[in-house]
Amino acid sequence: MRALTLWRTMAAKKPPEDLPMRVKLAVLAVLFSSAASLAQTAPPAQAPAPEGATGRAVRTTQEATRYMVAAANPLAAEAGREMLRAGGSAVDAAIAVQLVLNLVEPQSSGIGGGAFMVHWDQKNNRVLTLDGREIAPAAATPDRFMGPDGKPMKFYDAVVGGRSVGVPGTPRLLAEAHKRWGKLPWPKLFEPAIRLAEGGFAVSPRLNGLLGQEKFLAANPAARALFYDQDGKPLAVGTTLKNPAFAQTLHTLADKGVEAFYAGPIADDIVATVKGHPSNPGDMTLSDLAGYAVKEREPVCGNYRVYRLCGMGPPSSGAVAVQQMLGVLEGQPMARLRGAEAAHWFAEAGRLAFADRALYLGDPAFVSVPVEGLIDPAYVKSRAALANPDRSMGKAKAGEPPMRKTDLLLAPSDGIEHGTSHISVVDADMNAVSMTTTIEDGFGSRLLTKGGFLLNNELTDFNFAPMEDGKPVANRVEAGKRPRSSMAPTIVFDAFGRLYAVTGSPGGSQIIGFVGKTLVGLLDWKLDPQVAVDLPNMGSRNGPTELEAGTEAEAWKPALEAKGHEVKLIEMTSGIQAIVLTPGGFLGGADSRREGVAIGD
Repeated sequence: MRALTLWRTMAAKKPPEDLPMRVKLAVLAVLFSSAASLAQTAPPAQAPAPEGATGRAVRTTQEATRYMVAAANPLAAEAGREMLRAGGSAVDAAIAVQLVLNLVEPQSSGIGGGAFMVHWDQKNNRVLTLDGREIAPAAATPDRFMGPDGKPMKFYDAVVGGRSVGVPGTPRLLAEAHKRWGKLPWPKLFEPAIRLAEGGFAVSPRLNGLLGQEKFLAANPAARALFYDQDGKPLAVGTTLKNPAFAQTLHTLADKGVEAFYAGPIADDIVATVKGHPSNPGDMTLSDLAGYAVKEREPVCGNYRVYRLCGMGPPSSGAVAVQQMLGVLEGQPMARLRGAEAAHWFAEAGRLAFADRALYLGDPAFVSVPVEGLIDPAYVKSRAALANPDRSMGKAKAGEPPMRKTDLLLAPSDGIEHGTSHISVVDADMNAVSMTTTIEDGFGSRLLTKGGFLLNNELTDFNFAPMEDGKPVANRVEAGKRPRSSMAPTIVFDAFGRLYAVTGSPGGSQIIGFVGKTLVGLLDWKLDPQVAVDLPNMGSRNGPTELEAGTEAEAWKPALEAKGHEVKLIEMTSGIQAIVLTPGGFLGGADSRREGVAIGD
């Protein structure tokens, strides 16, 4: 088996030089232990869930020996596997997955939105991240979402229409990633999505259910014609949905390349759609589209016990906040903690991370973000000392990390959303992709172009009020700026520097907790990945302690309240995926709260 061969070959590698001494000692201890101990870094297949695991029927973990792909819809995952079977790279597979997701899961992501990609290059032993986040048009001003009364607009008054649409970044990100790491011809990656757009696909229960809950989409005539029947009801589950307009868009991009999106008829239509909304028009121009550029960012990497985690830096707050949380938890015996006790520490870690996130995280082109200081082990240890094992701290205050420069204020603005998806891939050469992709709210701005794809409402990820407490808000709207994100695509390496896991999730600002929970499940509790992603969600965003309603987590409420927590039972619909490399190949799990699957060969 190729994965096992690579695992054994890489076992001879020395520990990475940049690991701290305590981690190097742990590595040496493993190196001189028995050969059997090497397998202990991988979770056992079908490991039992710890106390408090969700009562939801747990899916069977998927196994593979050559490669694996996980996505939020089976048709999308199958498109990725088709590329891997053809000899494609992890990036090739991710592109095919994204294009199909645009079609079968239009509420969540697509070429009208943005994405962050974390890529592992096995041959060159390198992690690199690409920022395809949407940007505010050149005409945007800080008072964009302020009403005539001087107060922030109501959320959906801002969302629905062209005002909320940021310049899409996903198409350029896909093209840039393919240029660097693609193996198959660009047009081939479009084949699965074109087949499904022309031939049709069965409407899924999730798409049908979200259409049923949707209040604004049917007001768009083109969207109503595509997603609703003659009586105005959402297309029934199993109904064949075809999207010939999107098929034509895909043909154009496959034949002419990504520039056909940012200039020409497709770009003309995007601008006309944004500006043409009757009550809430936007101001995007052809120059805004033509000038969009993907940013290569330094990955944010840090250590957790003997593992090394790498993720996306600002404008995403995801990797910084996840690593801060895990840094707080590292001082606790998480492997032994379960139920309310684990939830207590998880919530306290979340409070501390979100307090810092609120003040320091934003677009690094507009605000100085002290990333190294925020994840500095000594700083995180000083933050952890504020947590009490017997009492919740309540609302945490931001700390003063090394390299702190900002006097700006960043107030919370994002919450639950349904307009995001995640893709995880490991190919036959052990290259990996973790990509979180979004149009922000469910069905984005509710604007469907003539090209058959929805446009994002990403600009509502900015804070609506540009000033708070007399200070400028760092995440305020500004021309050419990328709004803060919580997306946290993550790649994990073991103590030997070997690829170990790929994970990520949708979920707005809850993403940070979703990913953190899964990592604790994988790395501390040694759980099978399917069990880890299906664990009840929990945490705090520096407000109440949140427990996932309808799960065993509800039973933890009295014990947490006894420690002073204000507890709320809420919907926490994660969409986590996790792929784990083991000595025998791959184990994969996809969150049973949604329709995703992990598949491979």
